[in-house]
Amino acid sequence: MKILGIGNAIVDVICKVDENFIIQNNLTKSTMKLFFDENEFQKLLSNLKIEKTVSGGSVANSIVGLSQLGNKVGFIGKVSDDMFGNKYEEGLKSENVKYLYSKKKEKLPTGSCLILVTPDSERTMCTFLGTAGKINENDVSSDAIKQSEIVFLEGYLWDEGEPKKAFDKAINNSKKVAMSLSDLFCVDRHKPHFLELVKNKLNITFANEQEITSLINAKNFKEVISFSKQLNKLVVVTRGEKGSVAIKGEEVYECNIKRNLKIVDLTGAGDLFAAGFMHGYINKFSISESLEKGTELSSKIIQKIGARI
Repeated sequence: MKILGIGNAIVDVICKVDENFIIQNNLTKSTMKLFFDENEFQKLLSNLKIEKTVSGGSVANSIVGLSQLGNKVGFIGKVSDDMFGNKYEEGLKSENVKYLYSKKKEKLPTGSCLILVTPDSERTMCTFLGTAGKINENDVSSDAIKQSEIVFLEGYLWDEGEPKKAFDKAINNSKKVAMSLSDLFCVDRHKPHFLELVKNKLNITFANEQEITSLINAKNFKEVISFSKQLNKLVVVTRGEKGSVAIKGEEVYECNIKRNLKIVDLTGAGDLFAAGFMHGYINKFSISESLEKGTELSSKIIQKIGARI
């Protein structure tokens, strides 16, 4: 298996909303809010018209993208044996992703994420992790990790206690580790841990400019470049309108965004960028070509609703 993803198994529930809905529900636009009260989450959901549901979660989106590009991939993520759990497993299998988790009835339901798309195409996420946030080291197969060329993790996994053990088990048994920093709030909550991972454990770090800047308390992007050069590992940063940058040792590679796109939904842009880049990396493309592939996939996904090409 080329790449094994380990992440939160979340059913994406995509809904279109206006700006007022974001304001009235005290949400911060373009960020992800975690809900810990199932009733509060269900109340929010009851006021929405669902466009569609997808087997999601950040790393799962990337893994499906890699599968669609013809790579042999797998995914580990915890679901319950319920309606959403069954939909989740079916959704991944239909995309030729090897689902390496045996579901059973859990105390908490399968996790779900409301993706609220405003008219400007920005997405605001409301996540109830459910049983996804309870993944533990027993749910993660050492054999599956050892049989993979790269293990791809998401920063979101650090939001609960037990998943950290699963995280450590994955890192300790893998040949190479890639990780997405996931979210600015996530970085701010776990800064010392994430900094330790980036410096000492990860082979590839994916981040957007906000996340990496916050992680190292940088005043400007030049400081991000200097920090990344010193690591002598692969750091890949998306910069919105400014394109993307990869830094490895003293080498800095840049890629511009594609212009004149009809943007309808930014959901999955970062996930599919990571998929494109890792497709290039695992298939021995140059770093510049890998950035191009990431840009190509993210450009495709923002011109349609949801995180599937």
